Amino acid sequence: MDPVQLVSWLSLQAIEGIGDRTLVRLVQAFGDPQAVSAAPAGELLRAGCSAELAERIRRGPDATVRQQIDRQVRAVERSKIDVLTIFDPRYPGRLRAIPDPPPLLYVSGSLEKQDDAAVAIVGGRRATHTGRLVTEDIARDLAAAGVTIVSGLARGIDAAAHRGALAGKGRTIAVLGCGIDRTYPPEHHALRRSIEAHGAVLSELPIGASPQSHHFPRRNRIISGLALGVLVGEAAVDSGSLITAKLALDQGREVFAVPGSVKEAACRGSNGLIKEGAKLVERAQDILDEILPQLDARMRAALSTGVAPVVNAPPSGKEATLVYELLSSDAQSVDAVIARTGLSAAQVAAVLLSLELSGHVRQLPGQHYIRA
Repeated sequence: MDPVQLVSWLSLQAIEGIGDRTLVRLVQAFGDPQAVSAAPAGELLRAGCSAELAERIRRGPDATVRQQIDRQVRAVERSKIDVLTIFDPRYPGRLRAIPDPPPLLYVSGSLEKQDDAAVAIVGGRRATHTGRLVTEDIARDLAAAGVTIVSGLARGIDAAAHRGALAGKGRTIAVLGCGIDRTYPPEHHALRRSIEAHGAVLSELPIGASPQSHHFPRRNRIISGLALGVLVGEAAVDSGSLITAKLALDQGREVFAVPGSVKEAACRGSNGLIKEGAKLVERAQDILDEILPQLDARMRAALSTGVAPVVNAPPSGKEATLVYELLSSDAQSVDAVIARTGLSAAQVAAVLLSLELSGHVRQLPGQHYIRA
């Protein structure tokens, strides 16, 4: 966006009493923000403004706010951030159609037409190892089929979703609960850079906005608004991802959930969604079957219509078979494998390394292993 235009949008947005809907309504009525700010009080009154609001619009923001706006615009120019208004043809059409779309969208990276075929994946920050791995696998397969993965860059399930999409050599979009000039959590800086190179990072918040707790529920409506459906990979009963699921239902989106162990507190929220009618998902194809009918013929043709599971041949050798057969999706320690197989520590270490290199098992933190 042109810097002059951005100043006019931010100046009008900064007026006390102008929320998102009022901002959009006034710009629609007058054609652009400059025309709103220059409109006579009588015209503003006829457009639905109160006398007090009309006076504030005519007066404009004070000198301190104008200085803040100038700093924000300079930061946007320095960082080469793109700013889309809701009237921009590049603004995501599905997001524009929700009841309360953001009037301004800050973008780093790029939005593409293929992002119309998107699925949001969200979940708890304190996810189990199994939950993260299952999420990563589903995201990878969806991305490989041509589906864009949308999430929130948070720890746990969100990060697994982004990493899975990148592993599938597909596109992914991260929606922030802070200004686009910040990365939260900060340890995801490298992940963010990868997302920007293979998708986009978005925020509706102004430059410099910190990651306040009240920003994230609002952020979640954008995550669900960009997508055809929302998958909750794993969530406890108090997880913010359940807010995203509710928003998805309000927006008419599909809601999916991965079933988890009934003994895991981290899975009770997502299991509860299945009880309430969310579609149970075990693999990426379950989601593709639901979303493909929602797309036009051109988009359906652009997507792979089937996801072939990667199946490794069983490992060869007596010791490798013994170790592989006792492993499952529940993580087991090296000591447990030694105790259950009767093999020596050196034998188990060698077999696990071989199975990991062949793609049959995965190592988790703390020297725990699961089947791949």
